[in-house]
Amino acid sequence: MIHPTAVIDESAKVDPSCDVGAYSVVGANVSLGPHTVIDPHVVLEGPTRIGAHNRIHAFASVGGAPQDLKYDGEQTWLEIGDHNTIREYATVNRGTEQGGGFTRLGDHNLLMAYTHVAHDCQVGSHVVFSNGASLAGHVVVEDHATLAGFSLVHQFCRIGRHSFAGMGSAINCDVAPFTLVSGNFAKARGINTVGLRRKGFARETLSGLKQAYNSLIRDHGDRQQAMTALEPLAAEQPDVAHFVQFVAASTRGVVRHNTRQDTKAD
Repeated sequence: MIHPTAVIDESAKVDPSCDVGAYSVVGANVSLGPHTVIDPHVVLEGPTRIGAHNRIHAFASVGGAPQDLKYDGEQTWLEIGDHNTIREYATVNRGTEQGGGFTRLGDHNLLMAYTHVAHDCQVGSHVVFSNGASLAGHVVVEDHATLAGFSLVHQFCRIGRHSFAGMGSAINCDVAPFTLVSGNFAKARGINTVGLRRKGFARETLSGLKQAYNSLIRDHGDRQQAMTALEPLAAEQPDVAHFVQFVAASTRGVVRHNTRQDTKAD
């Protein structure tokens, strides 16, 4: 199922079950896993490994060299898991030597049109990037996070699991797991209650996460004391434990609470 106008480098490894559309380019050292579909006019550069059951839509550019002035042509890699959808004009770059050499995407991710994943980013699974959402280099995105349209993430930031960034968010600090942020620059608006309920989180878990949020994100007291006070709850609830550990490990600081706006929302 390779269109006669497609260009496949002799070093590329294309599973026989793949489809490669018209005028697409599969470059050197690109590997395509079973049942992956490459639409027309896609450019894939290597070294890149793409797993099974992925769909890459027209005019996407995947595996290109990192947009980093320090990059000097050294060999770096891009790894993409299974069941991902990469839509039109999305771009995903390989890593840099200084960043460990790898950019990675997990499984079951949706990258909508015009999204960008820069060098050395580590993206988990079940992540959604709405149209125009972009990551700078070295960003970590945990599982089940969502970036709404035209959200921008500063380099070296971390986006916690099950978090939600509203449309047009400009994120320059870490986003704590399970939280909702929005604005330019982004402010924390509370726990991502609607999203977590839709995903089946229990009421007790939501209550525990709200307590952790109030102690570590909303209040401006002594953070170490707050973490110590949360230890019994964290021992009972793994999601609260992850919340606390994420905040404790932050080197950029976390997106904090905007008291006036959030009070109105409450």
